[in-house]
Amino acid sequence: MNWLNLATGYIGIQLLLFISIVLLSWFIWDKRFKSKQGDEVPPGFEKTEEIMIDPTTDKKMRVYYHPESGERFYKEEIK
Repeated sequence: MNWLNLATGYIGIQLLLFISIVLLSWFIWDKRFKSKQGDEVPPGFEKTEEIMIDPTTDKKMRVYYHPESGERFYKEEIK
């Protein structure tokens, strides 16, 4: 019985660790993605001719580029 408790504890810890990693990844990725899109373009970003379709929402997104930092910003293209 002692080995059964040990195995159950080992599997439980691994499952808990897996769920923790999934939740942390989801919240970190989601926060990072949302900070790079919006309705107002931040200062210093330049409009590009690149338009992409957001695969999660199927919306057309215009790409803006910050030449000094290399960051990209996405704004919904309404037309």
